[in-house]
Amino acid sequence: RWSEAAMVAFLAPNLPLAYVCARAVVARARRGDVPDWSLRPRARRADAARLQPPFRSAAAAQFWFEWRRHGRALPVLVALVVPFELSVLFISGYGSQWFVFEVVTAILLTPIGMAAFAAATVSKANPFARDAYGVSPFNATKPVTTVEMITAKLTMAVWSTLAAWLIVLAFAAIGFAWSGADSVLIGWAKILGDQLGRPRAIIAAVIVLGGLISLTWTMLVQGLYIGLTGRQWLVRAIGLATLMLFMAIGPIFETIADSTVALRWLWDNWTLFPAVLVLLKTIAAIAVATRLSRSGLITDRALVAGAAAWAATVFGLYAVFVWWADTPALPRHVFLLIAILAVPLVRIAAAPLALDWNRHR
Repeated sequence: RWSEAAMVAFLAPNLPLAYVCARAVVARARRGDVPDWSLRPRARRADAARLQPPFRSAAAAQFWFEWRRHGRALPVLVALVVPFELSVLFISGYGSQWFVFEVVTAILLTPIGMAAFAAATVSKANPFARDAYGVSPFNATKPVTTVEMITAKLTMAVWSTLAAWLIVLAFAAIGFAWSGADSVLIGWAKILGDQLGRPRAIIAAVIVLGGLISLTWTMLVQGLYIGLTGRQWLVRAIGLATLMLFMAIGPIFETIADSTVALRWLWDNWTLFPAVLVLLKTIAAIAVATRLSRSGLITDRALVAGAAAWAATVFGLYAVFVWWADTPALPRHVFLLIAILAVPLVRIAAAPLALDWNRHR
């Protein structure tokens, strides 16, 4: 409720102090006199650096570089958020099973949400470049191929995801055990085992946990094929299109819900939507594979091996789906469509093309 003049009078004395501090700090930085914030003495760090064995290859050094830049962000964010989510079990207790369900849901979705935030920096080619998306001469001339740089990012994302989920599981085990809410989880496990049988219950838990881990990794690397292009107009256009799509989902669902004819048509023909998505994914995959083969970034043998590994993963997931939930209500080809859509392919394969386009422009 202060007046503008009072606020100016209150803040004005800070300007000379800020100028003096900034001038002194910038002068020290230009001389190379950078403060050392490490807990270890400089001499011990120098000795450790001399004793560190050299990297096996330039690709290994690139992975180390990616891990130092981005790999620790997701585990740290998860470690900061999950304890606060578990603290509600001690503050308000777990009086109802629904409350425990909400806490479990929040904990399981936390790595995915944190990965969406961390992906903003992982997908950028070089955050230290002038436009935050371009490739600096240092990165463009590294003695590693474009595919090796992408592989380092993807491998870093795998280890970062696993570290984050290990933190989630460790904190959740400790929090639920100390609060006593683990009795609710044990009761749910017994009910699920009685209803489905122990093998199917275990497979269901593995599928859910594996799906969440896979989705976390996908969220962490989903923007590579866009951000690595270095074209800000493309990044902004994709972001605007995604925002418009999310804004249109609500009105579309409301219109469909108010129409009996539309609901009846969807009930009879809903399998067309995953079929259309699979068709689009297949067309995009063929186009990306053709570009990769022509560019020479990946050899044809590697493309065939990658396609075989992807197909084996899809059919393995399809077999699990059929074994777990085979029912006359759903045709088996629906499980195959879901498996094809669940295993990432196009966006990951397009990442080398995006970086190569940016690296050699």
